[in-house]
Amino acid sequence: MKRLIGFMVLAVALVGVHGMNPSQAAERTPLILGTATPGGGFELYGGVLAEVVNSTDASLNVLARNTRGSRQNIPLLEQGTLDVALVASLPAREAFEGIERDAPTPLKIITAIYPTFGAFAVKGDSPAKTFSDLVGQKVAWGTKSSGLTLLGQYVTDALGLDRDKDFGAVYLKRAGDGATMVLKGEVAAQWGGGVGWPNFTKITQAGGRLVGLGDDQIKKINTKYPFLQPLTIPAGSYPGQVEPLQTIGSFSFLLARADLPEALAYRLTKAIHQGQPKLAERLTQGRDTLPENTWKAAGNPDRIHPGARRYLAELGFN
Repeated sequence: MKRLIGFMVLAVALVGVHGMNPSQAAERTPLILGTATPGGGFELYGGVLAEVVNSTDASLNVLARNTRGSRQNIPLLEQGTLDVALVASLPAREAFEGIERDAPTPLKIITAIYPTFGAFAVKGDSPAKTFSDLVGQKVAWGTKSSGLTLLGQYVTDALGLDRDKDFGAVYLKRAGDGATMVLKGEVAAQWGGGVGWPNFTKITQAGGRLVGLGDDQIKKINTKYPFLQPLTIPAGSYPGQVEPLQTIGSFSFLLARADLPEALAYRLTKAIHQGQPKLAERLTQGRDTLPENTWKAAGNPDRIHPGARRYLAELGFN
């Protein structure tokens, strides 16, 4: 009941946005974009993406709104409360394949946004050197609705561990709370990922460092879950990161409600990719928001929205 009430409250709040600026609404087509909790990567990326799209296509008015994250964004899209939303790769995959659902989701991909990798961030004086060193330690996994938190479950499962029982699991109300907890010593590590992720930036700026996965661990995870691919995070991706980081991950997406008009999805997709140089200039993770990554990461072209596919076809992807 509480969850339903939460959805209803958010729905009312989001619908109210359409009437906030009548003159602007008459000139531009509004699109409500669901992001995640404050302080996380999706909030940062979604806000910048909205600004870039709005400056690229004067006919669109993308309005970024906070949600509880990927796992809430999917039902909100299915209900029509959101027009588009950022969804991490694993929740998207589970929805597309109908895992723990009555049926596969009808939602469609507008674009792949950037690869989300998994790693821990620790204080500079932490004795932890490897992922295994944090087993039995108190760690912040993220918010319950976050795709990064789900990634932690897949990783620990593949390694024969239990995310809750083999760690002192802490779940957050806001994604941005984790970095502070690490720096105060309230937890040994923060789980997360993605280039430019605000929590990792805050921890590494304060002298912290990232802890990735070993080659054997990566191989074991990829063998059990082939959709989690080996990734190398280049040195210098975060303050003080002098060595590349070996880990695993996959692309997250901007998804659309199934009944988003094809012409509108086409305009949105075109604006995103025409504005991509601006996005990449403002955010490192924007460098990966490319048509070719959408085509590869989708897995099945039928998962891509017809409007987005029309634009991709014009670029030679079909």
